[in-house]
Amino acid sequence: MNTKIAEDLKAAMKSGDKFKLSVLRMLKSALQLDSISKKHELSDDEVMSVIKKQVKMRKDSIEEFKKYSKDEEVANLEKEIEILNAYLPEEMTEEEIVKVIDEVFSELKPTSMKEMGLVMKELNGKLTNADMTLVSKLVKERLS
Repeated sequence: MNTKIAEDLKAAMKSGDKFKLSVLRMLKSALQLDSISKKHELSDDEVMSVIKKQVKMRKDSIEEFKKYSKDEEVANLEKEIEILNAYLPEEMTEEEIVKVIDEVFSELKPTSMKEMGLVMKELNGKLTNADMTLVSKLVKERLS
């Protein structure tokens, strides 16, 4: 993953794609910070985790910018997310997520919101490439 990102960074430099170049530089910087804090070279799973965090940060920012009608910033963040998503596996659809949630609910048989943490812990292990914000929302709806 690191090699692919470095190659894409060089390609963006050569092609003069300043927007993609800036996004990849931000990503490279986030990866280096994580690598330094963990004191070792990041594995592909750790790289994907950093990319997911970056995407989540941008999605959260989009929500804030939408509140204040900052359409240009929203469009830029959406383009950044699109570039970052190219390095992540395909996200699970809502139907696939609901299927896994159904399985976990039939296993654990939760009865109240107090058991949400237990359910989410179980789902976290089973849902590797899902939008956890959506998962959390679906579980809350199911429990209430």
